[in-house]
Amino acid sequence: MTSPPNTTTVTAAGVPQIFDRATLLSRRARASAQFAQHAFLLDRVADDLAERLMMVKRQFDNGLSIEAYDGRVSRVLRGCPNVSSIADAEPSTAMRAMCGDEASPSGLGEPLAPLVPYDLVVSALSLHMVDDLPGALVLLRQAMAPDGLLLAAVLGGETLHELRQSWLVAEEEVTGGASPRVAPFADVRALGGLLQRAGFALPVADSERVTVTYATPLHLMRELKGMGASNMLADRRRVPVTRTLLMRAAEVYVERYGLADGRIPATFEIVTLTAWVPHESQPKPLQPGSATARLADVLGVKENKA
Repeated sequence: MTSPPNTTTVTAAGVPQIFDRATLLSRRARASAQFAQHAFLLDRVADDLAERLMMVKRQFDNGLSIEAYDGRVSRVLRGCPNVSSIADAEPSTAMRAMCGDEASPSGLGEPLAPLVPYDLVVSALSLHMVDDLPGALVLLRQAMAPDGLLLAAVLGGETLHELRQSWLVAEEEVTGGASPRVAPFADVRALGGLLQRAGFALPVADSERVTVTYATPLHLMRELKGMGASNMLADRRRVPVTRTLLMRAAEVYVERYGLADGRIPATFEIVTLTAWVPHESQPKPLQPGSATARLADVLGVKENKA
């Protein structure tokens, strides 16, 4: 398969520019008016994060929902009995207007002010759309108090794999090459490692696959547009998609993934990250050789010498 030339822009900090930030904000703003009709995935994430928070036996007095969309995640989390306060930060002016008067214009990769340090930071379906994810995690940790909790939901590597493959096949057939159209999502194991690199303690990453069905691939594409999540890659082709290419991509999707009832599936892999800012009160691993009991005794089995 032929690929377009590598024209990836590198920022002054030496970070490859994967996403067109201006386009991301523009599409999020354009989606704001009808966003509630397409926010099912964010609603699911909000409920899941609330369940996880309520299992934590401590009070959070100064929380932040970063890149908060229309504020729906923080509205759910304010219903948790152990969350006293959680503010919103959203860089899109149109979305921020739905969060409330006190919402901050900050976004990922920008200084978080003025309410620091936070004892809780929540990020719902935004961290996978930053160029420098390790750097963004470091900035979040620096804005948090010792023993502060980070809860983040990101889209993982299996997300929209059906759509990605269908576009690749269609473009190879129609144009003889391929243009980036679906964002490169991170692997769950890599995400756990990035938390450690950023200086977080007790990192946990777990994954859930959510399969949604649509009447046609075009309905899926309209949904993504309604989410403000259509193609925002910096290296995308800046020419309109032809009808021939669009129809062929839809045909490939149905041919490869179509269901018996005529609908098509779309996979969303949601990776939830949990990590803490280091604090002396947190449990630490024992030194090798410091155990005071044999594993065989704990398990109640006979130990066989090698």
